[in-house]
Amino acid sequence: MKAEEKIVKLLTKKGLILTTAESCTGGLIAKRITDISGSSAVFECGIVSYSNRIKHEILGVKQETLDTFGAVSEQTAREMVQGVLKLTGADLAVAVTGIAGPASDSTSKPVGLVYIAFSDGKSTVVKKYLNDFKEDIRNSNRQKSADEALNMILEYFNE
Repeated sequence: MKAEEKIVKLLTKKGLILTTAESCTGGLIAKRITDISGSSAVFECGIVSYSNRIKHEILGVKQETLDTFGAVSEQTAREMVQGVLKLTGADLAVAVTGIAGPASDSTSKPVGLVYIAFSDGKSTVVKKYLNDFKEDIRNSNRQKSADEALNMILEYFNE
């Protein structure tokens, strides 16, 4: 069974609602969840916050956080996940920010650097990943990041 299928089953069983805030994955996590029949009962929405303006204005990421740490940082991922929970009122949220490639952004941060945050409203966990793909870099980074985000949700349920 695919991770997204397990997640929809677990959310349904527990009566919980999930939401996402995605940057480098461009909505891929939301797509994978909503590919599953029955997901409309457990998935609130997915926000693709590709620009810093949307991270700040919609998700509530502090401008100071973006200026100090950058869009691709533990701090930004944490504020994204907390912001999407506050915005939607969902029970659980996952947020992803990273550099998909093939070129880096204007910082010295490497291609493949990704931060994934998960929160249940009480506690927030942020994990750092550094993917090192040699081919199809952008798509591979996005797919791997979505996989890891789905795995973080499963970890919450001890699955």
